[in-house]
Amino acid sequence: MLPMERMSSFNKSVSFKQRYANIGSPRFSRKNRPSPLFHALIIIGWFVSFFLAVGCGYMYVLPNLTHPFHIKEYRFTNFSGSDNTCDVFDGNWVMDHGYPWYNASECPFVEQGFNCLANGRIDEDYLKWRWKPKNCDIPRVNVRVVLEKLRNKRIVFVGDSMSRTQWESLICFLMTGLEDKGNVYEVNERKITKQIRFLGVRFSSFNLTVEFYRSVFLVQHNWAPKHAPKRVRSTLKLDKLDDISKEWIDSDVLIFNSGQWWVPGKLFGTGCYFQVGKTLKLGMTIVSAYKTALQTWASWVDKMINPKLTRVFFRTFEPSHWRNLTLRECNVTKLPLLEVMEEGVNPFSNMVLELVKDMTVPVTVIHVTPMSAFRSDAHVGNWGDMPSLSDCSHWCLPGVPDMWNEIVLSYLLGSFEQDFECKNSLQNCG
Repeated sequence: MLPMERMSSFNKSVSFKQRYANIGSPRFSRKNRPSPLFHALIIIGWFVSFFLAVGCGYMYVLPNLTHPFHIKEYRFTNFSGSDNTCDVFDGNWVMDHGYPWYNASECPFVEQGFNCLANGRIDEDYLKWRWKPKNCDIPRVNVRVVLEKLRNKRIVFVGDSMSRTQWESLICFLMTGLEDKGNVYEVNERKITKQIRFLGVRFSSFNLTVEFYRSVFLVQHNWAPKHAPKRVRSTLKLDKLDDISKEWIDSDVLIFNSGQWWVPGKLFGTGCYFQVGKTLKLGMTIVSAYKTALQTWASWVDKMINPKLTRVFFRTFEPSHWRNLTLRECNVTKLPLLEVMEEGVNPFSNMVLELVKDMTVPVTVIHVTPMSAFRSDAHVGNWGDMPSLSDCSHWCLPGVPDMWNEIVLSYLLGSFEQDFECKNSLQNCG
């Protein structure tokens, strides 16, 4: 409300009260009493003035309120009636014909082995599912808004082939917002393959790079030390982070994952054992070794990463759905599972969730283990680049990794808006 309007309304109110204060006074003449119609007009006039004043005040305040509502556009919307933060990873998959985000055959950065439709898969129901948390909503992301928010940014994925799949998914989504896709290219003109340690895709019109570093264990993998037993061909140095870790530091977004290679077949079966310092740990279990490696990773993050410059994520273990892993028999279902038991729980995931609580640098855990456990329908199966080999570990694209990215982007967009809010309000938001 403007000051003059507020004063005018106040004067009218005072005049109205003074007029009625004289009723019953000995000097008040019955002959001069106003008619009932006059009283009614006065009351109506007072109410009109009141609502006009409220309306003007609302119009004055409204522009200051619209910005906070816009700020929350990309934050998880809690409708449970509780003030508690929503558990984004507690929910179920619902059919949504607005998916998928993209056509894998139109994205040059999808590996042939993950493009299930192009490899002969006929059913398309697995493309139409969206993750729905119980007590909140994951906001829909607008690719143009995402591209603008990521302008001049560097996004880095670090991990195994599951991380590479998520990397491919994000690139394909971002490309749907571009008219000229010729400005998107791999920086070294490399074809995407499984063994390359570094891949980087640049969106030149936005000065944005999305990179992938292959580091399946996160810690250093070296040849066996001298005088090691014959069965030891190589070791994981659990107290040393991967020697390419220096490349990850100056990034705006850093997304880690590790877990699929921490199995007997890819460790002990290949002659790979554990080492701390110069000491071989031949009797150490895989679970204990993974925990030690995670502690090394956490120490590196706390020491090397500036949380004011880099947003750190860790994506948890992705469940497989093998009917018989030894015989490589795959269990690809027609629809997502209705309930999960052991697939939704993993000791590696639990370690990550506990470890980040004590870290100095904030780490957002993308806890995909329970949500991905339902999706026995979305694996590559026999629709990979080698149809004779079933694959119930990796995921078709488009597919489940798109939902992981949707959650990451929601966190990122919310934090970017929060930074904007802090700068404009001159607050110290930490």
